[in-house]
Amino acid sequence: MSSPIEDSVRRNSETESGGSETPDHDPHYEPIVTLPLVEIPTNEEDEEELVKIRARLYRYDTVDHEWKERGTGDIKLLRHKLNNTVRVVMRRDKTLKVCANHFITPDIRMNVHCGSDKAFNWSVFADYADETCKQELLAIKFGNPQNAQLWKTKFAEAQEIVRTKCSLYSQSHEPSSDEESSITRSEDTNTPEPKVLENSPNKEKKGSGLEEKESEGVVLKLKELKVDSGKDE
Repeated sequence: MSSPIEDSVRRNSETESGGSETPDHDPHYEPIVTLPLVEIPTNEEDEEELVKIRARLYRYDTVDHEWKERGTGDIKLLRHKLNNTVRVVMRRDKTLKVCANHFITPDIRMNVHCGSDKAFNWSVFADYADETCKQELLAIKFGNPQNAQLWKTKFAEAQEIVRTKCSLYSQSHEPSSDEESSITRSEDTNTPEPKVLENSPNKEKKGSGLEEKESEGVVLKLKELKVDSGKDE
């Protein structure tokens, strides 16, 4: 006859051996309420990514006269597929809040910041990071000089795309077809542009009408003189 202690040990061993033979049970319960997936637009659907680099962004505070950190995350250059405009977009980590959002123009100058080979600064006339148009002085710092040089190269390429292919800038610098034809015509023939003659038909008509009125006035005056002379006689 076994003791109670031996019975408990035997039962525990049987439970352990039985548990090792059966696989682990992973219960799955269907959710009571199912929520549909919602796609949030980012306004980047019609744009292609030229470059994407992780960096830290700063802005110059004109009130306190000091540089303040604006966020850390991935900064991107996005080119519009139809308009050929390029804009700078940067979102903060985790929150994905926009901390830089402005278009690239050919006159933006990328300057070395504080003599560092990993940082640049540039001035922006219209930045929409806060959903309002603001003029900002921005500075960016990369993790290594290679990323900084890549950013500078891609930024220059984006400026060239905007200058040559964007209709907002390319048409303002190139002459129209009419202007080109007139320039070519003057260079080929070496003749000046036609001028309006002073003795135009309209002026001749106007002049003839004035002359007729003046002649009628002279005839009337002569008649008056004849009548007056007859009365005197």
